[in-house]
Amino acid sequence: MPKEKYDPPDPRRMYTIMSTEEAANGKKSYWAELEISGKVRSLSTSLWTLTHLTALHIGDNSLCHIPPDIAKLQNLVYLDLSSNKIRSLPAELGNMVELLLNNNQLRVLPFELGKLFQLQTLGLKGNPLAQEILNLYQEHDGTRKLLKNLLGNLSGTKLVSSEQPPPRSWIVQADPVLSDVLCDKYATRQLYGYCPSWALNWEYRKKSIMQEILNCSADIISLQEVETVQYYSYFLPELKEQGYESFFSPKSRARTMSDCDRKHVDGCAIFYRTEKFRLVQKHTVEFNQLAMANSEGSEAMLNRVMTKDNIGVAALLEVRKEMMEQSAGKSLHGMEKQLLLVANAHMHWDPAYSDVKLVQTVMFLSEVKNIVDKATRSLKLASISGETNAVPLVLCADLNSLPDSGVVEFLSSGGVDSTHKDFQELRYIDSLTNFNCNGKNGASNGRITHDFKLKSAYKNGLMPYTNYTFDFKGIIDYIFYSQPTLNVLGVLGPLDPHWLHENNISGCPHPHIPSDHFSLFAQLELLFPNPSSVNGIHLPGRR
Repeated sequence: MPKEKYDPPDPRRMYTIMSTEEAANGKKSYWAELEISGKVRSLSTSLWTLTHLTALHIGDNSLCHIPPDIAKLQNLVYLDLSSNKIRSLPAELGNMVELLLNNNQLRVLPFELGKLFQLQTLGLKGNPLAQEILNLYQEHDGTRKLLKNLLGNLSGTKLVSSEQPPPRSWIVQADPVLSDVLCDKYATRQLYGYCPSWALNWEYRKKSIMQEILNCSADIISLQEVETVQYYSYFLPELKEQGYESFFSPKSRARTMSDCDRKHVDGCAIFYRTEKFRLVQKHTVEFNQLAMANSEGSEAMLNRVMTKDNIGVAALLEVRKEMMEQSAGKSLHGMEKQLLLVANAHMHWDPAYSDVKLVQTVMFLSEVKNIVDKATRSLKLASISGETNAVPLVLCADLNSLPDSGVVEFLSSGGVDSTHKDFQELRYIDSLTNFNCNGKNGASNGRITHDFKLKSAYKNGLMPYTNYTFDFKGIIDYIFYSQPTLNVLGVLGPLDPHWLHENNISGCPHPHIPSDHFSLFAQLELLFPNPSSVNGIHLPGRR
C-alpha cells in the first residue's frame, strides 16, 4: 500500500516534568511515548492499558519474551526492543511502522510478522536467524521482500483460517446481483499489502468470484471492474454454460489503445438468464464524450469530467412470455411483451472529485431516460411517450459515493440542488440543463432533477459496508429499482462481523474473500401488467 508520511520519534526530544502545583491546579498532560529502562526482566500488565501510546522504547533491558497483550496497544507504530534477550515474538504486534529487534536471540520469525504491511523499518541485526532469512533481509528492499515472503507462507495460521466465513443471511424484504470483481491489474501488494500475493493472484481469486456468482443463481448479474481479457476468456464462456448471455463494454480509453494494451482495460458487464429474458437493445454510455459535447459554459466539465473515462452500460430486456405465464400460474392471452431495463455503471473513485461523480450520475440517468424514450417511440408506444417509469428499471452501480452524498440524494430523492456541496462551488448548472432527466434540469428552481421513482433495495443500516479495505470501510455500491413496477422481496445480508473480528481481518481481499467489495444480491418482484395493451406491449400495473 502507499506509504504514508511517517516521522520517527526523536531520541533528542525535550521533555518537562509537571510540578506538584500544576498537577494540583488540574493541568492536563499528554504523552504518547514511554521509555522503560534499568535491565527490566518483565513488563507490568498495566502497560497494556496505555492504548494511547504511539511509541514504546524498551531497549537495553533483560526481557526474554514479549506477551501477546502488546497487540492491545492499537495506536503503537514505533517499538524498540533492541539489545534484550528475546527468543520469540508474539503472533500479533499491532500496526507497526518501525520495529527494532537488533541484538536479541531470535532464531525464527513468526509468519504473522508479514501482516505488518505498513512497516517501513525493520531491525534484525545481531540475531542468530537462519541464513535464508538473513540473505533475503540484506537484499535491496529487503524488508518488503521478507515481509512478502512471511505473509505468503502464512497458510494455515490465524490469518488464513481453515474455517470459511459463515453464509450471509437472507433478509426478507427477476433476482439482480451486483459485484465488483476487482480487476487483476489493481490487485497489487502496493494497494493490498495485508493480503498474501498468492491470494491476490487472479487464477486463485477468479474461482471464488465465480462460485459466489453461481451460488446466488441470479437472473441478472451486473459486474464492474472486469478486465476485458477476463470477460472474453473466463466470464463469458463460464456463464454461457450456465445459461447466460451478456453485454460488456470497456472504459473509454480502450478505443485509443493497441490490441495488446486494450485487453487489460476494465469495464462493466451485464449478464441475463436466457430462459427468462431476450435482449432487445444494448447501450454504452461514455461520460467523457457526453462531457465534451455539453461543456459550453463550464470549464469544470472539460477539465474535470471529460478527463475521466468511466462508463455505464444498459440492456433493454424483454421478459419471455412463458416465464410470465409460469409465474402467474395461468395463460396470459393477449399479453405479448414486458420490458425491463437494466443499467450498470462504475463512477470515478477519487474522494476529491465528488463533483465528477455527481455529474456522471446525472448524465447516466439522463441517458437512461433517453433509452426509455427511444424504446417507447421505436416500439410505437405513443400513448405512453414521455412516461419515465413506463419501463421497469434496475440500476446497479459502484457509485464510489457514501449514503449521505449528493449522488445518492439525487438518485433516491429525485433531485439535488445545483449549489450542493458536492459540486464544490464549481459551475455545472449551464451544462447540466442539457440533460433531460425531467425536461430542462434546474431551469426554474436551481435544482437538478429526474422523474424516476427510485428506491434502494437495501435499507439504511442493513449493510455496514460494501467496500472493506484497511484504509476505508463504507457503503459505495448500490442496487436501485423503480417503483411502482418493481418490489423488493429480500436481500443478502452482510458478512458476519464476528467472523471478521475473530479472524483479525483488517481488509479485503482475503484468502476467503476474493474482492475488496462485498457483492449485493436482491430478489425483486416484477409486477405484471393488467390485461390492457397498447400495440401488443403492456404498461406495468399494480396487482
